Amino acid sequence: MNKVYQTNQILKFSFIVGAMLIVLASTIFTNRLAGKLSVEEQKKIEIWAEATRQLILADETTDMNFILKIIEGNTTIPVIITDENDSMIDYRNIKAPVKNSEDFFRTKIIQLKNKKPKLEIALKETNTKQYIYYDDSMLLKQLYIFPYVQFGIIFSFFIIVILAFASTKRAEQNKVWVGLSKETAHQLGTPISSLLAWIELLKLRYQNDTLINDMEKDVNRLRVIADRFSKIGSKPDLKKSDLRETLTNAVNYMNNRSSNKIEISLHFASELPVTVPLNVPLFEWVIENLCKNAIDALNGAGKINLNVKNSDNEVIIDVSDTGKGLERNLYQAIFSPGFTTKERGWGLGLSLAKRIIEEYHKGKIFVKHSEVNVGTTFRIILPTN
Repeated sequence: MNKVYQTNQILKFSFIVGAMLIVLASTIFTNRLAGKLSVEEQKKIEIWAEATRQLILADETTDMNFILKIIEGNTTIPVIITDENDSMIDYRNIKAPVKNSEDFFRTKIIQLKNKKPKLEIALKETNTKQYIYYDDSMLLKQLYIFPYVQFGIIFSFFIIVILAFASTKRAEQNKVWVGLSKETAHQLGTPISSLLAWIELLKLRYQNDTLINDMEKDVNRLRVIADRFSKIGSKPDLKKSDLRETLTNAVNYMNNRSSNKIEISLHFASELPVTVPLNVPLFEWVIENLCKNAIDALNGAGKINLNVKNSDNEVIIDVSDTGKGLERNLYQAIFSPGFTTKERGWGLGLSLAKRIIEEYHKGKIFVKHSEVNVGTTFRIILPTN
């Protein structure tokens, strides 16, 4: 199961790396293209500046058609021509407002000053100068921002694909779990009924045998387990229940079926009664599952503590052990279907526990703290309303 989980993680990581490489390659290529276009625009604006100077100094021998063709050929690069005092003389390819145009161009000139070096037009005949301020064309600006737009599109597509796959996978898993659970309950039903019938016959024949009563308890326990499986996938029936009684029953059951070297204790922060909306069979299963995992982590000896405290709106249950602990990168992974740290197991216990607590009881379950070779604490938070 771990190999399947690791394979999925590798595929996700590979997809992310692939997307990042595409964006990186696109960014490098686009920046090179934008750099070449910027150089071309620089040359064009220099030619345009010279044509403007020739137009200002034109006489009867000047080829006006050629000069005007160059000047009018600039339909993309924003340009402002000013005098020595930075007062606007003319402009091209800039959308100016009808109102407050002077303030607009004054601000625009300041902006262009800080972006690109101005071009000077020296008019020797009049001993004056004019200056040309210019900006990148719209095409060049779009080229600069294109990699970011592309990254946004790829990232959005990636998120949508991940959500779609996760939703589909979750739906398929739910169907498998529900089908497997109900089939298990169905398969257990017939032999359990037969066992109960045999126990009744044994009671009639061996009325004073105490072992029969113990057998009956274990068979009834099997019936409870089958009932839990049958409830998976169905709408849970939550009833106000005594949390102290429910946890005490679960702890007593686990104590009776664990080694004498393992101590399972239950502590309440207050002696006041605690009532919580519960589906008792399913919630007991969650507690038992956490305790079983803790017992496995103890390797035959240690302590398991259940500490309960409550407030006006919620109850907090901490299940702590002194086992082998978890690494931090596994805090989320252990709740994934199929993930297990055991040599034998399906990796469904904690996944089902999370579903029972969060989907059925509208609570939360997570790893509060864990330290390798020190122990682990799981926290369950349940609403009291």
